[in-house]
Amino acid sequence: MKKLSEFIWPLIGLAAVVVSGYFLYQELKTTSLAAIWSAILAIPPHRILLAAISTLVAYAALAWYDRIALLHLGVRHISWLFVSLCSFTTYALSHNIGASVFSGALVRYRAYTAKGLSAAQVAVLVALCSFTFFLGTVLLGGFTLVVDPNLLTRLEGKLPGFLTDPKTALVVGFCMLGFVALYVLGSILRLRPLHIRSFKLEYPRPGIMARQLLAAPLELLGAAGIIYFALPEAMNPGFIPVLAIFLASFSVALASHAPGGLGVFEIVFITAMHITDDAQKDAIIAAVIIFRIFYFWIPALISVIVVVLFERSRLAAAIAAPAAVPSTVPEPPVVVPGLDAHELERELKQKAV
Repeated sequence: MKKLSEFIWPLIGLAAVVVSGYFLYQELKTTSLAAIWSAILAIPPHRILLAAISTLVAYAALAWYDRIALLHLGVRHISWLFVSLCSFTTYALSHNIGASVFSGALVRYRAYTAKGLSAAQVAVLVALCSFTFFLGTVLLGGFTLVVDPNLLTRLEGKLPGFLTDPKTALVVGFCMLGFVALYVLGSILRLRPLHIRSFKLEYPRPGIMARQLLAAPLELLGAAGIIYFALPEAMNPGFIPVLAIFLASFSVALASHAPGGLGVFEIVFITAMHITDDAQKDAIIAAVIIFRIFYFWIPALISVIVVVLFERSRLAAAIAAPAAVPSTVPEPPVVVPGLDAHELERELKQKAV
């Protein structure tokens, strides 16, 4: 019998799409497709180019996630090109399908087992990549709140007063940065794993930790840059506010389990941008559409082609040499920050059948 969670999370995602769709409709009912299209056409070509470059930066950093995890595993025989294609395909599909770890894990399982990795090693890789993203979100989130504690005042009237207080923002920001500092010290000093109930935090080698702290912010800065460059200069609040709003919107969208965060990302972003008139609303919707096109839809189309070509090559290789079985690389101890790699390995094997 399948786990109840396999049915619950898709239902939660569907409910999130419906609810956010309703609120999004309430926000957009005073605008029109023609107005939004005009706002898209009004974006200068050079800013579209900068948004495209930001997309390349984001996906290059995502490829670095995988490379970092492979270095953690002691795996060095897989080429950068293969890692980049696998990472690109994984994230392009999982961004559109939903936030589930397994939507990306299955693609990696198919790809990396073909290069000799075992299911346990793929589970470690997936878990470490997920934690790297989490670490970057906490780091940048804490940074934005400390640098500009007035950010939460944008949500006055929509959240309880104490949550929008700048003092609250400072406390939360410093706590987030403190978590990252603890992780850094734990890695440098090789501290024992930190246990908080069912949560377990193990510290990787300092070199791996340093790479995580570079790759994750770079990816998030690139992704936020897409929207930043697509916004008109006249109403652009600046990169720090856009980054903070993006982090909040993307995190809520992931937590909702809605496919691609559809509707959830948009309603949070529009609300936090503190719109004062319909012209601003049209411009923000246009920027979000550009973000979806560059970060979600174009990569998804390319990834489908990559998957088809990869599976075709595997099928051809299997027909040509059915007895050939790739040798697995030696497995290091399973050390995964914050996630149970053994449980993930079991899920991977079940879903791959």
